[in-house]
Amino acid sequence: MAFLARLPILLQLSIIAALTMLIPAIYASSIDEHAIARNFFYWCNLTLVVTGMIGLAGAANRRRQQARRDLVSCVAILTVLPLVLAMPFAESLPDTGIFNAWWEMVSSLTTTGASLYSADLLPMPLHLWRALVGWLGGLFMLVAAVAILAPLRVGGFEIMSSPYGRSEQFERLPASSDPLVPQSHLSSPLFHTELADPRQRLFRATQEVLPIYGLLTLILWMVLLMLGDSSLVALCRALGTLSTSGISVTLDAAATGSGVLGEMAIFLFLIPALSRRFWPGGAELRATEKLRHDPELQMAVFLVGLVAVMLFARHFIAAIEAGSDTPGPLSLGDIQAGLSAFWGGLFGALSYLTTTGWSSADWQGARAWSGLSTPGLILAGLAMMGGGVATTAGGVKLLRVYALARHGERELERIIHPSSVAGGGRVARRLRREGAYLAFIFFMLFATSIGVTVMLVSIQQIEFETATILSIAALTNTGPLASAIPLTPVFEGSAGIASAPWEGWSGLSVITKAFLAGAMIVGRLETLAILALFTPEFWRR
Repeated sequence: MAFLARLPILLQLSIIAALTMLIPAIYASSIDEHAIARNFFYWCNLTLVVTGMIGLAGAANRRRQQARRDLVSCVAILTVLPLVLAMPFAESLPDTGIFNAWWEMVSSLTTTGASLYSADLLPMPLHLWRALVGWLGGLFMLVAAVAILAPLRVGGFEIMSSPYGRSEQFERLPASSDPLVPQSHLSSPLFHTELADPRQRLFRATQEVLPIYGLLTLILWMVLLMLGDSSLVALCRALGTLSTSGISVTLDAAATGSGVLGEMAIFLFLIPALSRRFWPGGAELRATEKLRHDPELQMAVFLVGLVAVMLFARHFIAAIEAGSDTPGPLSLGDIQAGLSAFWGGLFGALSYLTTTGWSSADWQGARAWSGLSTPGLILAGLAMMGGGVATTAGGVKLLRVYALARHGERELERIIHPSSVAGGGRVARRLRREGAYLAFIFFMLFATSIGVTVMLVSIQQIEFETATILSIAALTNTGPLASAIPLTPVFEGSAGIASAPWEGWSGLSVITKAFLAGAMIVGRLETLAILALFTPEFWRR
């Protein structure tokens, strides 16, 4: 155990990935997919052997992990580890190629959930493998947020961190007989403890997060099973919900057996993606003591309610206009269709706000009721706002949106009352000032990232609307967004016989897929963290 704890983070996660390969191997063997079972079992053994040899070779050269290497490790995990995960996938689909399998694993590990393959053509064990990789990616982000990103003050933690590097609470001054004890510098050996090692921080954070993360997944799986879903469909939906990857076995939500009750259960389990308050760690992100005053939750309730009402009103008005030719009293079917449309908008709003990207089965009924198409810009806007800081959701994050909203509100007050003094306390002032300033910087970097990605994707002959939606879906880690909005298909490449080029991803060329895979990694780690790798101060000893 001590030997495993001394291994680099990438090797530790490779061992976990290898052991996870046994799950689809056992499942494939149980449904008589023996060739797929052998592929996963053999690659599990090979990965363990190679990882062990690399670990033994580097055991004699022990180096203390430095803080600046943590972000490099995160980039390596999201870039190199998918290659390990892709090997059994590529062996099970010989005509897809290593690159397409690596792209699929990058999409799953970053909880993007975009797929190159049609759900009805992919073998079930490979569906399970994609869902498991997405679930592990969500767990890694929950753990890495507090173990790696929080000490570096990136990933949203910079919004709530003190600009003075210390606590701003007023404390009682010491008596004259008790002088202040001089504080040693961070370079002092006193600070070189086990907690300074990111591997120890990751281990401690995993011990706190994994039981809750796994228990919630197990509960949702059992609930969906009792509501009528099959075992594999329920498991993949549970894995895709808690990780917000949106990976599913079926082509559409209407094919599941749990119906609206299953969607209600998923709706409840998407709420933890709105705030770090529901997960261990990240205490510095708590702007308020009470749950009902949490700014991220308040912003989420406002956005989800507003979008649901707008979508319902949109379909309701269209349905009235369509039924004006046949006047008459409202029937029970019209009332039921209206309620279904409201629920479909409510579920879709929360799903895309958490960057999961699932649509309700009633959403299709709402479109048939009104005759309107999917409001793509609204869904893309929700995905860009994203969920909570230090959660599995992507996007700009709700805390940054809240800080900008409060700053704008304060500026409007100053226009009317230039000499007014704003209250709210220490945290509110920080959000309106330094927090809004940093949030605006991130928002500009995020917008720039979208522009750069659209430019790179548009190098090939792709329509501007398609390139924009694909870029937003990649940067916000909301892969199903490309399937929810009608796009012009591209047929410049293929991922094999199981591919689905009509959904927007599979038909892209290799260079375009590479750009979008890079956008997924940048969106997962956030632009500020990536830019920190290129600053001279970051690499200075």
